[in-house]
Amino acid sequence: MFAKAFSAVRISAALAMAGSILCGVAAPTAALAEMPYLQLNKTEPKYAAIVIDANSGEMLYDKRADSPRYPASVTKVMTLYLAFEALSEGRLKPTDRVVISPRAAAQAPTKLGLPAGDSLSVDEAIRAMSVKSANDVAVAMAERLGGSESRFAALMTLRGQELGMRNTRFVNASGLPDSRQISTARDLAILSRAIMRDFPQYYSYFSQTSFTFRGNTIRGHNRLLTSMQGFDGLKTGYTNASGYNLAGSAVRDGRRLIAVVLGGSSTAWRDNNMEDLLTTGFDVLKRRSRGERTTIAANLFEDEPRGPIMRPSSEQGDGDQAGMTIVLTDDPRAKPVKVAPTLKAAKAAAKPKGQWGVQVGAFKSKGLANEQLSLVRSRFARVIADAEGAVEGAAGGNFRAQFQGLTAEAARGACTALSAKRVPCMVLSPR
Repeated sequence: MFAKAFSAVRISAALAMAGSILCGVAAPTAALAEMPYLQLNKTEPKYAAIVIDANSGEMLYDKRADSPRYPASVTKVMTLYLAFEALSEGRLKPTDRVVISPRAAAQAPTKLGLPAGDSLSVDEAIRAMSVKSANDVAVAMAERLGGSESRFAALMTLRGQELGMRNTRFVNASGLPDSRQISTARDLAILSRAIMRDFPQYYSYFSQTSFTFRGNTIRGHNRLLTSMQGFDGLKTGYTNASGYNLAGSAVRDGRRLIAVVLGGSSTAWRDNNMEDLLTTGFDVLKRRSRGERTTIAANLFEDEPRGPIMRPSSEQGDGDQAGMTIVLTDDPRAKPVKVAPTLKAAKAAAKPKGQWGVQVGAFKSKGLANEQLSLVRSRFARVIADAEGAVEGAAGGNFRAQFQGLTAEAARGACTALSAKRVPCMVLSPR
């Protein structure tokens, strides 16, 4: 009883403070008050990322983690945090109704599309936000809990400040474009950790890939829920200004990691980057448990927009992969490293450990082939080990990027690992 009374007092105080913020009388922090509208320099990459240990909160990796970015629909994690809080405190019940106002019904897609005056249960509303990312339902929930969306957004900002989100301002509940609504990868990781820590009983909502509403099956946007081992949430987001965002979490061997990726260039790129970050993070934790001193940054080649990494242009190929696409990165570790220009030179430099090899692509120029060798070695050093890089000319003018001097087992294992990351690979047997 005391807890409920205390909660009511706290909410009243928060609403009063929210009103003062909306009127320009007060602000949660000086830093937040001085936070400008976000205008990214055109030369600055949108990409930002962070990985943290969910249990300890330790940061394992960051890339521009404190740079302001647009959160897009990852915003709804905070909307859901406040909804879960209301459920846990008894201010909402799963069967309560959430009414769609004219303002909610007028929101831009993605949305459930209910007309003004219609309603849905709180449980359905939560599923619509977490699975469908329904903007109309987010506004309706904001109005249900805060009286108005603007008042609720002020509450979102205040609660974020309490959780430690020092560089976040919310002005709407959905994440629809607004230059005032900004956050950071670090703040969104703090929020993701907080929602699973404070409301574990509701976290399973984020694991759902679909839900049934009025006889229709509505499918979600988070593809990693079905494609990555141990991945079980949280939320995707996208606007033209933000790029492709994802706050994600996965658990393996009893350890849970949280990662946030902001500003991806496509859904596939974002998902691949998230999987790379989490998979490498789990590997780092395992190696640390054996006494190794290593980091995610030391093991991961970050293929973000600027600098080249070659990927197959389709899921299938004949092994040569003459047609390639380029994803750009500005990672300083993407500088070319020396590789032997020909197979003959490689054999002269050192005696190979084995007679097998792998081919990681075929290109129209020798420079691109050398670039591919550099990037594959940089990202998959443990897979390639001490193999010698070489570029061989081929009929038709293609240049084949190869690693030689592997055993049969090492060559097959390398191709398995590379192919799993969509890097072209073909095993080369002894001639």
